[in-house]
Amino acid sequence: MFVNCFANETIENSVNRFKKILSLKGFPITKAEKELESILNYSERDFQQYITDKRHEIVQFHLNNNRGYSEFFETKKFESWDDIPVMTKADLQKPLADRLSMGYSTSKVFVNKTSGSSGNPFIFAKDKYAHALTWAHIIWLYQQHGIDMNSSLEARFYGIPKDFKGYQKERLKDLLANRHRFDIFDLSEHNLHKFLELFQKKPFDYINGYTSSIVLFAKFLKEQNIVLKSVCPTLKLCITTSEMLFEKDRKLLENQLGVKVVNEYGASELDVIAFENTKGEWQLNNKTLYVEIVDDYGFALPNGEEGNIVITSLYNRAHPFIRYQIGDRGVIDEASTDSNQILKSLTGRTNEFALLPSGKKVPALSFYYVTKSVIEDSGLVKEIKIIQEDLSKFAILYKAETELDQTQKQKIIYAVETYLEKGLSITFERKDELERSKSGKLKQFTSQLNS
Repeated sequence: MFVNCFANETIENSVNRFKKILSLKGFPITKAEKELESILNYSERDFQQYITDKRHEIVQFHLNNNRGYSEFFETKKFESWDDIPVMTKADLQKPLADRLSMGYSTSKVFVNKTSGSSGNPFIFAKDKYAHALTWAHIIWLYQQHGIDMNSSLEARFYGIPKDFKGYQKERLKDLLANRHRFDIFDLSEHNLHKFLELFQKKPFDYINGYTSSIVLFAKFLKEQNIVLKSVCPTLKLCITTSEMLFEKDRKLLENQLGVKVVNEYGASELDVIAFENTKGEWQLNNKTLYVEIVDDYGFALPNGEEGNIVITSLYNRAHPFIRYQIGDRGVIDEASTDSNQILKSLTGRTNEFALLPSGKKVPALSFYYVTKSVIEDSGLVKEIKIIQEDLSKFAILYKAETELDQTQKQKIIYAVETYLEKGLSITFERKDELERSKSGKLKQFTSQLNS
């Protein structure tokens, strides 16, 4: 997602190269940094007015320029913010071209797919200025913890596509971004030893990646009676993302990694939603987003009460994300102000591992790469859920208008064999609705193994 520069260059040259690469890709990073700086300098009163103006501006823009959103809204008139309808991923699962605003095309915007960790994967778009602001904001967040994304070497615990083109593309991005990507598709003890050897050889500045994978590595370090910083003294920080970080796991990470742990909560279609500040508070992003806690009818709840998290992207003109329900529940701290909002608690994004007949253990987020094989711009597959019934048997439940044909099923089976292993039994079942948890969360992967 980020394009940085080589660690052995000066900071000045790194910044120049970083901005040049972004500019060549059409992302106006310099302009975005200037706007972010002005937002950061607002007084409390000015900030309140900024939020009010930006949220109404983006709604009016999409009502006037986005036919799909105008039809979803049904009326262009609203008396209060609560009158604006809440949207979900299901409301957006239609061809991307039907969701773009006037004046935008797929060739002129940033296009990507969500991870599908919540069970609702889909393709989305951002205009290039909105995406540049996302980068400027995250660079600023990392700087608060002493990480310079232009020069700091990253140990990246993320997945990677296994098709040749996708694999090479990610490796090139890793090279430009000054990071090394660890293979989390195989977290066997043999591979974890290889991870440790790399930390002994490379001067990593920080770890960034899926919580469950880093926690598993920390458990391995504990078994080896090793504190990672003792063998990699340059290590400064660990950033966990994409899954819940429980307190017992945080303590394990801090003990075995030997560095501070910062927890990130975000969504690829939006931005970082919350990021731990230097005080250990989960600070909400109110620079590029407007975050609300609402009840089941879409009415905003006061700080201190738990409800559904809905988010408005204040700058994305290419694609509407307005009062967008992300699928999690949370509480905003009572002491929050307009300019300094703190997320007190979050419910969602837990994950686990799949244990395979070979003894291989893979994080459940690996199934993101499996489900990508059936995410089509047509929106045929609405939701997907994978259940491990025993060591070698997996059931794929999906919500779709029609049955998957044999070619589509074979494509999924091939993806399973590529990212997990061969010889697994895969069954398919189309459902009108997929079962959800009591909180309404659709968990993409569930293991029925006792262990």
